[in-house]
Amino acid sequence: MTGALVLAGCGSGSGDSQAELSISGAYIPQPVSDSMAAGFLTITNKGGSKDELTSITSDIGEVTAHETVDSSMREVKEVDVPAHGQLVFKSGGSHLMFEKLKRKPEEGEKVTVKLHFAESGTVTVEMPVKSATYHPTTGH
Repeated sequence: MTGALVLAGCGSGSGDSQAELSISGAYIPQPVSDSMAAGFLTITNKGGSKDELTSITSDIGEVTAHETVDSSMREVKEVDVPAHGQLVFKSGGSHLMFEKLKRKPEEGEKVTVKLHFAESGTVTVEMPVKSATYHPTTGH
């Protein structure tokens, strides 16, 4: 199980008025393809202000956020993390898409991903590579 990372947003005012992000449930199913992979995680915001995921980077290749609408997948440039809410990237829904892989991640290793937010800055996440058929108990 991946531990949660917590990052409080910078800014003035009371603690409830800024974003307070944590990341949980991060994983990558071992990719079948040598050039593409998917990633899943949950971003929770316990703060009183929304934040925005503006980009994702990783040393293994290009990473973008995708959403699934009516069984069709499309890239999204910026994704809101609502105040007192969650942004969930899960199998069959919104997800991280790794493309142009420099190497194929193998089950058992961890892939470092940097999530870049408009207000909270950069959060680094270690995403474990699980079996291709892995289904977490959380339903992601």
